[in-house]
Amino acid sequence: MKKTNGGLVYSSEHGRMCPGCNRPKGECACARKMTAPPADGVVRVSRQTKGRKGKGVTLVTGVPLDEAGLKALATRLKQQCGCGGTVKDGVIEIQGDHAELLLVELRKLGWTVKRAGG
Repeated sequence: MKKTNGGLVYSSEHGRMCPGCNRPKGECACARKMTAPPADGVVRVSRQTKGRKGKGVTLVTGVPLDEAGLKALATRLKQQCGCGGTVKDGVIEIQGDHAELLLVELRKLGWTVKRAGG
């Protein structure tokens, strides 16, 4: 495993710098490489409480959409559930235990959906 000492984080000439490619954030080559994660065609819905002080969230993973599409889908699902949520690292997090409702809604959108976890 290669250890790096980081690199330039901020330049008074260019502003914020990307730690991956050492270019200004506006010219970052790393961000352009990011695409939708490879999916097997199955959207998975699970529940998780880890790291949330016992508060449960419902996770939706494997959705074959880009970042803007995920945010639009998350907004629609949050409205259907009547709760809050977010999109983090390609995973939609919906506050509360809404797995059954989300299974129905995602099937209506035409995706193959499975319940993951226990």
